Amino acid sequence: MDWNKEVLARKEELIKDTQRLLKIKSLLDEENATPDAPLGEGVKEALQFMLKLGEKDGFVTKNVDNLAGHLEFGQGEELIGILCHVDVVPEGDGWTSDPFGAEIRDGKIFARGAIDDKGPTMAAYYAMKMVKELGLPLNKRVRMIIGTDEESNWRCVDHYFKHEEMPTCGFAPDADFPIIYAEKGIADYDLVQQGLGSSNDGKNVLLSFESGRRYNMVPDYAKANISGDGSDLAGAFERFLNENEVTGKHSNTAEGFLLEVEGVSAHGMEPDKGKNAGLFLAKFLSGQELDRQASAYVQFVTTYFQQDSRGKALGIAYSDDITGDLTMNVGKLSYKKDVGGTLGLNMRYPVTTNLDETLSRLKDKVFNEGFAIENFTDSKPHHVDEQDFLVQTLKKVYEEQTGEKAELLSIGGGTYARSLKSGVAFGPLFPGRPDIAHQKDEYMIIEDLLKATAIYAQAIYELAK
Repeated sequence: MDWNKEVLARKEELIKDTQRLLKIKSLLDEENATPDAPLGEGVKEALQFMLKLGEKDGFVTKNVDNLAGHLEFGQGEELIGILCHVDVVPEGDGWTSDPFGAEIRDGKIFARGAIDDKGPTMAAYYAMKMVKELGLPLNKRVRMIIGTDEESNWRCVDHYFKHEEMPTCGFAPDADFPIIYAEKGIADYDLVQQGLGSSNDGKNVLLSFESGRRYNMVPDYAKANISGDGSDLAGAFERFLNENEVTGKHSNTAEGFLLEVEGVSAHGMEPDKGKNAGLFLAKFLSGQELDRQASAYVQFVTTYFQQDSRGKALGIAYSDDITGDLTMNVGKLSYKKDVGGTLGLNMRYPVTTNLDETLSRLKDKVFNEGFAIENFTDSKPHHVDEQDFLVQTLKKVYEEQTGEKAELLSIGGGTYARSLKSGVAFGPLFPGRPDIAHQKDEYMIIEDLLKATAIYAQAIYELAK
């Protein structure tokens, strides 16, 4: 079977459907959620788009309470799962074109979600469609499971698997090729400042500090409001920006003196790929004369997180040979004069980590600094044996399609593969391609979209035949 030839026969249709999906602004919107759209209208629209497409093409479809859904074909007792998601992270700032315009230029489709995960979702969909249209004999069922909350709390797959069948095995087209067989554990939690109370005992009183929207994103913007006209801070701030090679500005407002810093966003699984605007602004403020409560907050942030994404200062650094280093991303920073400060952290920990011991050390350390751990959530690490049927089959397919050795990889990111008993992440990012997920001007190379579709089609056939 010449899978690439079959993909090329459907190229224009594949690109158009990918653009149509990318144009849907499928952001989590809990503020405007309704019983019929529990995560907001945008993600519901994207889910329904995929289900209607599947219905049109003759798949068996099911909407599971507008939180998830599936498309299925084939026959047999065993079920092959392909886990995708249609929600996206906020677009952020600084785009060259409309983040939801799905503009094509230089052989790439530019849009939020192009590589994570709408482009790969459509590649996997067309792979299923090809196998179905070719009428190839299958002994198993194939089901695409579509989630709507992957970028936040995974309520979609949690709900789905309470009501629907668990696949025998499967893959998530939401990471890197060749094959990701191990994923770190992922914990989100807040460190909340305790007990100091409001004070006006410093030369400058910090009224508010805000940075970041999601635990799993490096913040690209931060702002702080300080009482007074800031005349004693302006020069120092400008020098700080130059010395640290970051962009920012200051201005006088009705509320006081406003400081703003621009950073570089990146996926929270590797904070060092970005420039955390919040950490830079906290670093500047830690060198100024602030009120006691604010000073304790920015000093804590700077001491334990500035240029330390591995938890060394906190005493929780750890690494193993399977998944590498523990990482810490400060995804959200918030401070209010009468309330105190909070840090929203995203911790990715290796598969062999003793989490209880790590948390015990962390709790003791932050307690001594006047902070407490709150709102802790955890997704356990995931690891599939190299000799597993799924891994061996996908290795064979990848090597036949690319002519390259299928090295096994581990990541700090969390994909839907970990929600399966036997699941791996499989593409779509080819070796050597830059990882631009969660960044401005996110794109997918059209050549790679087509190539991934051919790989997924053969993989589906080999797993289900």
